[in-house]
Amino acid sequence: MNDLIIKGGRVIDPSQNLDDITDVLISAGRVESIGGNMPSEAEVIDARGKVVCPGFIDLHCHLRQPGYEQKETIATGARAAARGGFTTVCCMPNTSPAMDNLAIVEYVKTIAEKEAVVRVLPVGCITRGRNGGELADMQEVAGAGVVGFSDDGSYVNDPRLMRRAMEYSLPTGLPIIQHCEDPSLSADGVMNDGIIATRLGLCGVPNAAEEVAVARDIILAELTGARLHIAHVSTAGSVELIRQAKKRGVKVTCEATPHHLTMTEERVLGYNTNAKVNPPLRTRNDVDALIEGLKDGTIDIIATDHAPHTLNDKLCEFGNAASGISGLETALGSLLALVHSGKLELSLLIAKLTAEPAKILGKPFGMLAVGAAADITIIDMDAEWVVYAGKFASMGKNTPLDGEKLKGMVIATIFGGKIVYQE
Repeated sequence: MNDLIIKGGRVIDPSQNLDDITDVLISAGRVESIGGNMPSEAEVIDARGKVVCPGFIDLHCHLRQPGYEQKETIATGARAAARGGFTTVCCMPNTSPAMDNLAIVEYVKTIAEKEAVVRVLPVGCITRGRNGGELADMQEVAGAGVVGFSDDGSYVNDPRLMRRAMEYSLPTGLPIIQHCEDPSLSADGVMNDGIIATRLGLCGVPNAAEEVAVARDIILAELTGARLHIAHVSTAGSVELIRQAKKRGVKVTCEATPHHLTMTEERVLGYNTNAKVNPPLRTRNDVDALIEGLKDGTIDIIATDHAPHTLNDKLCEFGNAASGISGLETALGSLLALVHSGKLELSLLIAKLTAEPAKILGKPFGMLAVGAAADITIIDMDAEWVVYAGKFASMGKNTPLDGEKLKGMVIATIFGGKIVYQE
């Protein structure tokens, strides 16, 4: 592997409080040096006027394989990740069969090693088949290399079972990643409960459906001492519950998605099934609370919840449409709107996509320290581009951003010292 110099970029690495115009030398797949004299014999990427940062880490995405390869495969999802600047993605276990045993976890890892252009880390199930009836063999899948336990897409409704799951997770040191949604409150809801749902004649999901579940699991995490990670936080009330829990020392972390940080329930107007997502898009007040939670550290990370679907999954009545947004390739462009508008600092946004998820994973990723793996994303902050879902690397073309102009894009992604995407 030839040496590679990324020349003259604005290098931002929140893990080292680094923000400087300098060069980065990559050798043998690792960061060899930052600044200083560079060798004359090396491949060069001209990054002048661009931002150079650690490769993004997505703690929550759906790659669909095995079982739903018509929606996405590990290979196509990984290519979409590379186009979005992600060099590490954690895939959720709502596959068929579900990732509740050693064989399925090993299958996913094997396919990823052969076919994925970025790092793929599997998440194991909390319960067998994600059915909420009995615990999966958490020790077995932990030994196979999963990075957490989740029944994502389904709520572990039995509080006694969730308590046991948290207790069994303790020896592994891995987090329980919980989809917080009380089904008795969300019931037949398909969008946020409010005026727009009433106007459209659609059943609504109240904020309380999420907040009741968040409160219960915080209490159980406090009881057991387990690590709890709350997926796709969407309401102001959830943010406040998590904020207070952190003050009490509960081992709770959480994530927000790009769509919950940048879109409101108004996207559903016209019965836009590409804006149907679970949890649903909420109000401007909720969006503002999420942004404030990012800024004060209540919300630890940003994760895409990339959920690719087929055309037929969305081309139907709103109530029958599948929930989810194909988000890996538009994540950065949509999030940079918060930077361009002054709502977020660029260094904070990068931290929430790199160093902070690495901390939750306990992995030596998300940094550009000398000796670290050369996982790097290069960004053109000012490039304007129009989202064309038909050109996505992902098989899922389901995005409410189709046809919209975004400002800021990934122009190169480097994984292990190898260029895996270049605009």
